Amino acid sequence: MALLTGYHLCGVAVAGLIFVASARIWGKRHLYLLGTILIIISSAWGGASGHNYKSLLWARIIQGVGLAPFEALVNASVGDLYFVHERGKRMALSNLALFGGAFFTPIIVGKITHTLGWQWSFYLIAIFSGALLPLIFFFVPETAYRRADHLNTDVTGEENFQRKPHLDPAFEMSSHGTPANHGSPNGSALASFEKHPEDTESQHLAPQSQGSRLAKVSFARSLLPFNGRKTDDNFFKLILRPFPLFLHPAVLWACVIQGTLIGWTVMIGVVLAAIFLGPPLYFNEVKTGYMYTGAFVGAVLGFLLAGILADWSSNLMIRRNKGVYEPEFRIVLVIPQLILGCIGLYGFGITAANVGRYGWFLPDFFFALEVMGMVLGAYVSSGV
Repeated sequence: MALLTGYHLCGVAVAGLIFVASARIWGKRHLYLLGTILIIISSAWGGASGHNYKSLLWARIIQGVGLAPFEALVNASVGDLYFVHERGKRMALSNLALFGGAFFTPIIVGKITHTLGWQWSFYLIAIFSGALLPLIFFFVPETAYRRADHLNTDVTGEENFQRKPHLDPAFEMSSHGTPANHGSPNGSALASFEKHPEDTESQHLAPQSQGSRLAKVSFARSLLPFNGRKTDDNFFKLILRPFPLFLHPAVLWACVIQGTLIGWTVMIGVVLAAIFLGPPLYFNEVKTGYMYTGAFVGAVLGFLLAGILADWSSNLMIRRNKGVYEPEFRIVLVIPQLILGCIGLYGFGITAANVGRYGWFLPDFFFALEVMGMVLGAYVSSGV
């Protein structure tokens, strides 16, 4: 059964490389629609696979492919919609939806499996995803868009943020540091710039930035899966780009921070049934499913802690840094992640190794602490 989870996650990983590149070029909407459709098909397939293990395995792999857009792109959509100082609570909420949902469903799936059979855990996913598809189609518009290079601080760095938009030569600075009036009669252009600099600047923006800001898409057109390219980058280069980025310390750090605790969380989920279904406690499917209550509570508490600390600590350091935001400001959340994650992992290992002595509560309690640390780590690595 562990292979069903492992290959499922492999499907998420491989598809994620392709889907992220596709989202960078053509946007995210078509991937959310495609992912939902694949989840519907693969879930119905998994429920109908019966006792054919290979069929169930491939259904789980396709499920992972369908899940990949929601694993990889939701936080990027948050980045499209909000300024950096507004993302803290939204990032935490998106992580709660992802991880909280992952830990809430086993609580009820145990009861579903015991009452209706394991096949219905797949059929219900297909049913709910089918109900979700029209909502995504009508109410999840494209969030990606082209914008001026000097505004792409998340992609191109601080140097472009400091570079102002291209202005008409009439407003360039002379070598003596005074505004140069290149042929403007009676200084009218200069006078207009001095009176209304923000209006004048917007009128003289580069054509592509001005057009992208003023273009308005109709509702009917927003329903299309594609509405144009968002970048001129090569698709295959974008697929290969993550690999050299692993050599960058910040990227490697984020992968280790998020991947380590997520890996241990998956590992705990795999061994949980083996620990409690057998001796000495002899739990059934329902009671084993209830063991995920601690993980769900931990995800909720981790979300609350991240939401409280993230924007508050970031704004505090922005003020101390003379109003300049740096992505590293969110790294301070690794401190509670370190404390909670380590206590949770060591505590779960010690108590789960001897459930006859410690019972079921302490392993579940430490599982909750580990998940709290994982949610904080996921927020930090995605927000930096």
